[in-house]
Amino acid sequence: MSDNESRKDLRMPDEDEVFAVVTNMLGANRVEVRCMDGTERTARIPGKMQKRIWIREDDVVLVEPWDWQDEKADITWRYEKQEADQLREEGHIQE
Repeated sequence: MSDNESRKDLRMPDEDEVFAVVTNMLGANRVEVRCMDGTERTARIPGKMQKRIWIREDDVVLVEPWDWQDEKADITWRYEKQEADQLREEGHIQE
């Protein structure tokens, strides 16, 4: 199987979303993330994701920063490990 066959089309960020890496679990459905725009934010796991999608440290997620408080955001998507590795290989995520 060649590299092109193993490549998946992944969900990319909308104009108001950014890639982020979870750095710390804070509890109460909140996590600390390091966004690819250089900002550390406190992100909220929305109710529709709780107990359905488990988020752990070092997971790659999409976050949507709040308009009125830039240091906070909502998580909109979590990537699987293989998808995150693909994003790193393509240069979308810098460690």
